[in-house]
Amino acid sequence: MEESGGPLSVSVLNWKSSIAIAPPPDRRILALLYRTGRGFRARLQLSFAYLMASSTSTTQQRQAEIRAMPPWLRRPVGKASEISTVQRTVKQRGIHTICEEGRCPNRGECYANKTATFLLLGPTCTRSCAFCQVDKGHPPVAIDPQEPQKVAEAVQILGLRYAVLTSVARDDLPDGGADRFVETMAAIRQLTPETAIEVLTPDFWAGKERQQQRVAAVVAARPACYNHNIETVRRLQDPVRRGGKYDRSLNVLRFVKELDPAIPTKSGLMLGHGETEDEIIAAMNDLREVGCDRLTLGQYMRPSLNHLPVRRYWTPEEFDKLGDIARSLGFSQVRSGPLVRSSYHAGEGDNQ
Repeated sequence: MEESGGPLSVSVLNWKSSIAIAPPPDRRILALLYRTGRGFRARLQLSFAYLMASSTSTTQQRQAEIRAMPPWLRRPVGKASEISTVQRTVKQRGIHTICEEGRCPNRGECYANKTATFLLLGPTCTRSCAFCQVDKGHPPVAIDPQEPQKVAEAVQILGLRYAVLTSVARDDLPDGGADRFVETMAAIRQLTPETAIEVLTPDFWAGKERQQQRVAAVVAARPACYNHNIETVRRLQDPVRRGGKYDRSLNVLRFVKELDPAIPTKSGLMLGHGETEDEIIAAMNDLREVGCDRLTLGQYMRPSLNHLPVRRYWTPEEFDKLGDIARSLGFSQVRSGPLVRSSYHAGEGDNQ
């Protein structure tokens, strides 16, 4: 069923949804339009006008943010051939990488260095962190039973020397997704035993006892490195990490060391949420107190207007200074720079 009317003809359903999401027109304008006998057509026309204006405003705001981005954050994505090879391999198997889901600025460089980070348990997270580009919502209950094998095949085809496994938070699963890390590590080792495997896990929170059981299962699989990010300083945890807790994350890293001191632990912070240098140094000290060995510091870049705005762009010189401070505190591997992400140069040795 359609409402006729020349070039403005739209289905009734589309008209209703357009009206629902458009900002309400000024009442005085509507009253005037009704008095002139053009109420329905005018309301429809106004709705589309508001939609177009809203879209234009959003585009202009985003373009303004991009123009304000400092030059040190602008860099080539990388060789198209290397990126397309990974994208094709991943797409053919119906698996995901955080490199693509998060639009990482370093993905071309990492692919060239035979490194990639696979996103397990689907692309939808059960939490809603205000900084993260990964989709949020209620993921399907069923997970792909062939995912570990598919990831292992991708690692083999791409010839990866170093693979990083991460996942969305899956609070809906009985094990929080811990077993999927273990299964995928086993599948990779069966096909490419020479590939080193780092894990970047969620906090696995479901109470302290269950959290420790889940962490213990992953530690028992002996990853090359156990990474869990605190993401930001203590003061900013609630607005930045909805569902995450600062001390809870520190306890994950502490427990890994208690279980197996030989496994290097790692964490990272994104700067630009309004933290101070003193707060960053305090977070570094907190990480060292729980035995964290490795650290990444990078600049937060807003994925969309629906995410937290950038409060500050830290300069490359400031990142260098923070990196030096981290090394002085005893971190064995430090990656500190505007474009550094959790897995940046993950397969390299300590403090190169």
